[in-house]
Parts: sequence; C-alpha cells; structure tokens
Amino acid sequence: MAATPGLEHSRKAFGWAARDKSGVLSPFDFTRRETGDKDVAIKVLFCGICHTDLHNIKSEWGQSFYPLVPGHEIAGEVIEVGSKVEKLKVGDRVGVGCMVLSCRSCKSCDENLENYCPKMILTYGAKYVDGSITQGGYSDLVVVDEHFVITIPDGLPLEAAAPLLCAGITVYSPLIYFGLDKPGTHVGVVGLGGVGHMAVKFAKAFGAKVTVISTSPSKRKEAIEHLGADSFVVSREEDQMQAVKGTLDGIIDTVSAVHPLLPLLDLLKSHGKLVIVGVPDKPLELPVFPLLARKGVTGSSIGGIKETQEMMDFAVKHDITPDIEIIPIDYVNKAMERLVKADVKYRFVIDIGNTLKPSS
Repeated sequence: MAATPGLEHSRKAFGWAARDKSGVLSPFDFTRRETGDKDVAIKVLFCGICHTDLHNIKSEWGQSFYPLVPGHEIAGEVIEVGSKVEKLKVGDRVGVGCMVLSCRSCKSCDENLENYCPKMILTYGAKYVDGSITQGGYSDLVVVDEHFVITIPDGLPLEAAAPLLCAGITVYSPLIYFGLDKPGTHVGVVGLGGVGHMAVKFAKAFGAKVTVISTSPSKRKEAIEHLGADSFVVSREEDQMQAVKGTLDGIIDTVSAVHPLLPLLDLLKSHGKLVIVGVPDKPLELPVFPLLARKGVTGSSIGGIKETQEMMDFAVKHDITPDIEIIPIDYVNKAMERLVKADVKYRFVIDIGNTLKPSS
C-alpha cells in the first residue's frame, strides 16, 4: 500500500492521486481513519472537478503534499455514523465541500463562518489534527465530522449537487453579503466558466439584472439565451464597456487568470463593489484613483456550513443546477487538459460510484 504522508490509518481506501508537480493522476491505495464518535462515513458517488484541483495537483499555490487525492465537491451516501452523531443517519444523501474541520470556538466559528476560521482544515492537502494529510473526493469514501456534512435535499440529483458545494457557495455567499441579492440590483459577472455560470443563475434567481463580462464573443448567445443573462459585454471592446460604465451595483469576478481591474472598476457605480472570487497565480495590479469614488475591491471565499446548507435548499427550491459533463474516473487527466483550455460547459463531475474500481 502506498504511504499517505503523515499518519497511516487502518481503514483501506482507494482513489486517484497526483504523485508530483506534473499533476498526472493515477490509481492510489491509501487509508482513512475509522469512524469516530462524531464522524460520518460517506460512500462517494460523484465528485466535481474544481479549478482549485488543477492548481493543487500541479502545486501552483505553494508546495502540495504528494501523493494528493483532490476533490472538494463531494456527493454521496452515508454508510456509517458515530455513536454521538445527531443529525444524520445511514442512507442519507449528503455532500462535503471545501473544509472538514475548524476550531468551533473562535469569533468566525461562533458567527457560522467556519470558512474564515484561522484553524480551518481543507478537505484535501492539509494536515489534520491527528497528523495525517487530508485526501479528497476522487476516492471511494470519506470520513468527516458531521458538522461539516451538508444534507442534499430530495429533488436535487447528487451529480448536480456536487458542484454547488464549491462553485455554488462561492458566488451565493458574496451575492448575499454584499447586498447583491435584492431584486432590481444590477450585477456584473466576469468570466463564464464553472463558477461564473453559477453566479448568473443565482443572481437571476434573486431577481437581479445580470450583465456578463467576457473576453469571448462566442459566449454571448449561451449567456443570454441559455443562462438567462440580461446583457453581454466583450471586455476587449471599448465601446461596449463604455456603454455599461457606471451602471453596476456590484461585480462578481470569477476569473483565475491575471487580468486588468481598472476596466471593471469603471463599470461600477459609486459605492459599488468588485468582489474577487477567482484566484490568479500572480498578483493583480490595483489602481487607486477609481477607489476614490467610493468603489471597493474585496474578496470572498466559499461560505460557512449554515450558509452552504441554506444555499443548497435555495437551489432546490428555485430549480438551480449547474450545467455539467459527467465523466468516468479514467477520463480525469483528459478533463484536466480540457479544463486548462476552458473546454467544458461548465463543470466536470466524476461518476465515482460507477467508474472508480480498485482495478482501474
């Protein structure tokens, strides 16, 4: 059995892992902890592929621990519960997002913002309290503290629920926090990928007017006719950008590549906010003069557990689902190549339950 960095556990698990900065994923035997008193063991059935996975398997955000099993958009079924678990039972449909533990005692945790806890532990690639390295959802099972498990409502397919656990909450949370969830608000969405298309869907469900801002003219029809955006602006076309200048109450910027912020700030009204949720691998240049018009640049990272559950319930109530392409596990390396080229509409989801086999 290949050694997982850090502590070894006794429970056998199987998944696909990256072994080095090449990011190439291949079958991997490893271990999970036994189900503790407050733990839930989950059979993974689907796992979304997030752009974060791509960065981490290639160690582009600092040194990753290898072997690394990525995946933090996990949907599946409870197969075992600890003796002190209160809210879940065997057979429940559940999900796990980007985090699996926090201190539960700091100000952020008290305010249901575990995602901003200084001691928050990520679902994969982080050191757990027992010294082991967390491994993600490109695997047959996960064992998670019940507090960090999301209930997936009936009526929401598991494969559709998976991307909501990262892409969905990443845009839902800032839309609410920055007051962009009010009917009639004019919201800009930069980038029309896995996260951006969810921003359009949630903003429209809140009753906002939505303008998509993209470098790709070819996405206009898709944005307006399929996703329901009200307007579409090509960011490289100065006349189109000029026509929207000073009209947006807020912008959700989902782009993970380096890009100029000044043209986006010009689109905001005074008191408007440019909310960055994408994570470029190099610093962005921030011009000061536009800020003097009481425009702000801020950021947001996923959401707390309570808010993530609220997002999931809102999604099923308003029939909000991501556009996905379901793939077998042995297609995952090809999917990563396509993700680099933004060649997916709009989220890959791995069919773990039917295609992950120890003989893969």
